[in-house]
Amino acid sequence: MAACLDPDVVLRQAPGLPYAGDWRGPEGMEQFMAVMGELWHSMEFLEQRQLVSGPEVVVISRVRFVSRATGRALETTIVQLMTVRKGRIREVRPFYWDPAAVAQVCGL
Repeated sequence: MAACLDPDVVLRQAPGLPYAGDWRGPEGMEQFMAVMGELWHSMEFLEQRQLVSGPEVVVISRVRFVSRATGRALETTIVQLMTVRKGRIREVRPFYWDPAAVAQVCGL
């Protein structure tokens, strides 16, 4: 995954999510993935579509998460807006259909 990332990549997670905030650089992405691994027992992409327009990419995903803390599952839609620079991902802004449901399923 690191080979696809711009050295200045930033992942901007929305307030209200258990992993809210900006995750910067390859190290930040690695830290984010570690947090996701702590929260989720599994994450399955059920369906995915990509729309590309120049340096902007929109990824629409239907995802099924299973929480480590509660064992509960959540199926939801995530739309990610990505910016690509020189063939590498520069910025990612995910938008969850229901961020409150994500926190609730995690037991928060």
